[in-house]
Amino acid sequence: MALVTDPVTDPANDSANDPLTGVVNDALDPADMREQYRTTELSAADLAPEPIAQFTRWFKETATNPAIHEPNAMIVSTATPDGRPSSRTVLLKHYDQAGFVFFTNYDSRKGAELAANPYASLLFPWHPLARQVIVTGRAEHIGRDETVAYFRTRPHGSQLGAWASRQSSVIDSRAELLARYGELAARYPEGTQVPVPPEWGGIRVVPDAVEFWQGHENRLHDRLRYVREDGGEGAEGETWRVERLAP
Repeated sequence: MALVTDPVTDPANDSANDPLTGVVNDALDPADMREQYRTTELSAADLAPEPIAQFTRWFKETATNPAIHEPNAMIVSTATPDGRPSSRTVLLKHYDQAGFVFFTNYDSRKGAELAANPYASLLFPWHPLARQVIVTGRAEHIGRDETVAYFRTRPHGSQLGAWASRQSSVIDSRAELLARYGELAARYPEGTQVPVPPEWGGIRVVPDAVEFWQGHENRLHDRLRYVREDGGEGAEGETWRVERLAP
């Protein structure tokens, strides 16, 4: 598969005359930026019986592609109870039949929004493969034992960073952050066990829908979405239906 630059785009033309003022505008015009996707068709017959198995297939292909940096990077979107959204890039740290897990400070903006409105969207933007995966579902805290086990695998500096940063709070300067980190580094030198911050832990997004998006030329993309059938999250013998969406 390949991404082919549309011939109407001329990256060498960095400036243009404004037709109204005649002034040269050095800003790039995003309206002229587009790609033509050359990929193979994705049909329902190609999919695994359930979304986690299909995600595993695509994730393995993505992880072995040198063009994709941090294949586990995903955009996590949350919203306040009155519908004001926010998004940020977070790293996926575990997935299985139960859902997709990332770690954060529960007092952060996303932690507070999920506490008040426990629904999230995850987007994996694998652009070099002209692929996306979009997960929507309910968010829940993972068990404390799971959080502690993962925290112990983090580099020492990252463990200190979880204490040093009161995530999403307003601070006066970077110097303040570094000073707090320095105090923690003196208290817990390399080789000592750093306790897990009580406000820090894992969040699992339990999917109720997972969409697999494959780009095609002329914007006639394939969009196949698994939707959990009635029976609820974690139901025995849960089933999924697959539906095709217009691009």
